[in-house]
Amino acid sequence: MPPMSDGSAQSSRVPAPLLLLIRVNATQAWRRLKAVRNQSRLLTGLILIFILGYLGLSFWLFYKGLNFVASFPGLGIVLTERLLYLLFAFLFAMLLLSNMIISYTNLFRNREAAFLMTLPVPAQTIFQWKFLESTLLASWAFVFLISPLLAAFGLTRHVAWHFYPVTLVLIGLFIILPGVAGSWLAINLGRFLDRRAFQVSAVVFAAALLVMAGFWWKDQPAPDDMLETRVLAVLDQLLQKTKFAQFAFLPSYWLSSSVLQWAEGVLPLAGFFMLVLLSHVTFFGFLAFTRLGNLYYNAASEVQSRASALGQWEWFKTLSRRKKPFESPQGRIERFFAKMHWLQRDTRALLAKDARMFWRDTTQWGQSVLLFGLLGVYIINLRHFTNQLNNPFWLHLVSYLNLGACSLNLATLTTRFVYPQFSLEGRRLWIIGMAPMGLERVVKAKYWLASCSSLVVTLSLISLSCYLLDMTWDRIIFFGAVIGVMTFALNGLAAGLGVLYPNFKEGNPTKIVSGFGGTFCLVLSFMYILATVLMLAFGSAEMREQSPSPYLAFFSICGFIGLSFVLGWVPLKLGLRQLKKFEF
Repeated sequence: MPPMSDGSAQSSRVPAPLLLLIRVNATQAWRRLKAVRNQSRLLTGLILIFILGYLGLSFWLFYKGLNFVASFPGLGIVLTERLLYLLFAFLFAMLLLSNMIISYTNLFRNREAAFLMTLPVPAQTIFQWKFLESTLLASWAFVFLISPLLAAFGLTRHVAWHFYPVTLVLIGLFIILPGVAGSWLAINLGRFLDRRAFQVSAVVFAAALLVMAGFWWKDQPAPDDMLETRVLAVLDQLLQKTKFAQFAFLPSYWLSSSVLQWAEGVLPLAGFFMLVLLSHVTFFGFLAFTRLGNLYYNAASEVQSRASALGQWEWFKTLSRRKKPFESPQGRIERFFAKMHWLQRDTRALLAKDARMFWRDTTQWGQSVLLFGLLGVYIINLRHFTNQLNNPFWLHLVSYLNLGACSLNLATLTTRFVYPQFSLEGRRLWIIGMAPMGLERVVKAKYWLASCSSLVVTLSLISLSCYLLDMTWDRIIFFGAVIGVMTFALNGLAAGLGVLYPNFKEGNPTKIVSGFGGTFCLVLSFMYILATVLMLAFGSAEMREQSPSPYLAFFSICGFIGLSFVLGWVPLKLGLRQLKKFEF
């Protein structure tokens, strides 16, 4: 054999760059998963109990709900199918937004992507890896949430055993399409974001979409005589606004039709829709894997080379123009915190730095706007409840469900943005730690900044939602006080656990939150919200339709305050104590 054969044989055993990236990251993920068990068996057990409890409880609720809908003769099947179409249509839209945001972060705001750009690795390979990673991060929660519903649906329809593996294959194909579309949108957003025409077009399109949605979802109450005599006509009017989910060119329609037809035993028609979904996944997936690499490289060059996306506007240039040579001007954020004279100068500087970093990171405040936008749409539609509900019991039930919705949104924000704040300081933390203010004051300043900022938003949302429910002022003040206490408790939990379980090796907030500490923070937040809402609702006389019991109401409020104090103060206190023995 010639000497070159050894070298050629050795080079043939070298894995492809994409396979090498997948293997290395899979090995790291497996090692982190095994390290979780060594950190705390108690916390690991609590998370497993929460996951199993959620799966069991959600399956039971979906099973009861689907049986209740199916109990209507002649209407149950129609309602169930329409709900399934609507569910997958809205989930497709949510997956598209989630993939776009996560793809933008992974492609343009990620240390690994920037590092790989400096290596002799093709840009197409980097995009392929980041596409797989982004799709997995954006879709795992979708699969986790949808599995109990599909299991309950199959049980109520008495399907064959092969329905469940086929459904898993269909969902696996379905999540690829929003991943491809989200990555393509993220690349174009990064490439054209600084162009004035693109910005104006995006704003006009968003405004037009909101106006069209407002006209589309405009309430059309049915006459009283129709409600009493013509039930089918009323049902057709109610379902008229949901026909968009049955548009034949939506991927959600192909998935829903495949699931429904397979459950009914119409396998040829279900196979047809499955092949339609497979063909689109194959075509667009092949285009993404082979043609988006060069576009990604050009977009990354554009993102890294520009100073600001608003540099085309004169008003922004005026704000950022320097007043004097060699002197940096004070921006609006700095001037805002400079007015807080009761704070020390170093604390004001730290708060201004955190606010400035949050504003510069488009992905972070973009997700905040998206979350509160969805919650705002929900709150605006609350006025329909007051038109349809006359029983005080149901009105109070909706009010406590509204409290749960607002608090769950608050828990999502605290886990997503407050928990990784300490870890985001990264390896530069020693600079702040060696400063005169110390790490303890740094964590306290971050806690108070996050608490006050989220308190303004949550109080506004809960007050507006209670007002739209036509609640009295004493109930509005009550729910405002409750959400205020929950705001400080959830921020204390997130800030304390962020110090107890830091991750200085990762600069992506999404991956920091996806770790053990972030998952534990989310689990505790959900358990606290569930216990709080049940405790306050049980102590309310309106919910029990009984005579007022001052003792029960007093003990429920005291229990809520005590639970909030323990959940918010203990983790924060432990985190501050951990800082005293923190080693850089």
